[in-house]
Amino acid sequence: MLTADERQRYNRQIMIPGIGEKGQAKLRRAKVFIAGGGGLGSPAAIYLAAAGIGRIRLVDHDRVELSNLNRQVLHGDADIGRKKVDSAAERLKKLNRGVAVDAIDDRITEDNASRLVAGFDLIVDAMDNLPTRYLLNKTAIEENIPFFHGAVYGFEGRAMTIIPGKSACLWCLYQGRVTEGRFPVIGVAPAVIGGIQATEAIKYLTGIGELLTNRLLVYDGLNLEFSHFTIERDPNCPHCGHPGGQKKE
Repeated sequence: MLTADERQRYNRQIMIPGIGEKGQAKLRRAKVFIAGGGGLGSPAAIYLAAAGIGRIRLVDHDRVELSNLNRQVLHGDADIGRKKVDSAAERLKKLNRGVAVDAIDDRITEDNASRLVAGFDLIVDAMDNLPTRYLLNKTAIEENIPFFHGAVYGFEGRAMTIIPGKSACLWCLYQGRVTEGRFPVIGVAPAVIGGIQATEAIKYLTGIGELLTNRLLVYDGLNLEFSHFTIERDPNCPHCGHPGGQKKE
């Protein structure tokens, strides 16, 4: 049952067909893992906290820099030099005191990935490098945890939802390609994509709507266009395409 305060706080989303008080209670029970507290992680975390997710675990190993502040809206001038997870947790707790925030200052590696995501209902991919994204993709499939991918470049962005055992995964999409180096980004691009990732997470948790499974959503901010591309599951994918790449029930 929701409290009187929760009914008032979430009144507008409780009104949405398919959510109601039962859906809001599902959000309160949910545990969401967010990999990265930067450009994508900021809007995703903010809107998931605002929606009433019960527990958010945010993992990042960086400190806030001045050059982050055009897009990483969890942080501000006063946070420069602080651990991103500390300023992020502070901001999220101010936004919604009903959300438990696990702020973990660590790098995501092969040694700790499974432990970090254990017990969580979904993973939001807010990383800025493909090797860690691939690691999280593989971990999500092995642990049978839905994985919500997002990426940005300049005014562009993309998003895809991965349900282990049912849809194409990140490796199916990128085929193991790796890009390196700094990339340009305007702050509104991760705002759009991070918001889409949060939308997909809320839809998954409440069981409403159609997810971006087997579809890549591409956002072109300069021309203000959205495009969809069908992504087929690769039967030879080293992450999801053979029995050894998936955890057995």
